[in-house]
Amino acid sequence: MKNLIFYVGFLLVISPSIAQTSTFYKKSDTLNKKRRNAVIITESVLAAGSLIALDQLWYKDQNRSGFHFINDNDQWKQMDKVGHFMTSYYLGKIGMEVLDWSGVSKKNQLIYGATFGFTFLTAVEILDGFSREGGASTGDFLANAAGTGLLIGQELLWNEQRITVKYSFHQTSFAKQRPNTLGENFVQQALKDYNGQTYWLSANVWSFNKKSNFPKWLNIALGYGAEGMLYGKNSVDNPIPQDPYRQFYLSLDLNLTKIKTKSKILKTVFSVVNFIKIPAPTLEFDTKGRIKFHYLYF
Repeated sequence: MKNLIFYVGFLLVISPSIAQTSTFYKKSDTLNKKRRNAVIITESVLAAGSLIALDQLWYKDQNRSGFHFINDNDQWKQMDKVGHFMTSYYLGKIGMEVLDWSGVSKKNQLIYGATFGFTFLTAVEILDGFSREGGASTGDFLANAAGTGLLIGQELLWNEQRITVKYSFHQTSFAKQRPNTLGENFVQQALKDYNGQTYWLSANVWSFNKKSNFPKWLNIALGYGAEGMLYGKNSVDNPIPQDPYRQFYLSLDLNLTKIKTKSKILKTVFSVVNFIKIPAPTLEFDTKGRIKFHYLYF
């Protein structure tokens, strides 16, 4: 749970400044060494500072051990793994965008920018590996690699991101039963309560057939969530019974970056918040065999 909070927090802190940089300043058509060096220094300082802070604030009071792996793939219906997938994708995407702004070649954007998420999260997993109470998660490694793979794969195949990863959240009653674990307020719950989180693959239909009259800003989204979770997994030691199940969604979405506007401020806002799935009519299917329709699903 700690990892998801840290990753998402890190992403939300740096995303707006990077989006503003790429929006308000025209990207360089050729290599701009000053920009490139500024990007490298900034990313290095942020990454190193974040890792040092995490090591001191989180691991300082924990018992250390030799490096070891754990298998936590049966926890939280894999919602934490999907969180890793999304974070790796977006950190890599941001890495590519700032190098593109600097005029770095596409090849080097993929090598040094798109892999930023996987590299950074791998460093965090190594820190986890020396924690006696925790350990490096093989599932986290695979999820991080998959997020980076989605980013790089689309650039190699289409030279653009036709399918993006998105996030939505709604409050649930489960957090009140375990507030220390699932969050005491809206912000904490948005990061910690997996019951209310939904992760989406949002596909821009127009980008697959650019000669069509399909609205450029309209996406089709497939979502994944889970509910009924008070603990990572069922156990006889859990004092509160739980009945977790998976949820799958089919919905409409908006690609805010495809909305035409002359306002640079709006372009910046759209770029920053485009990782959020827009509430829309949604079909829900769950592993209990139920089908629900939501007029607006958050």
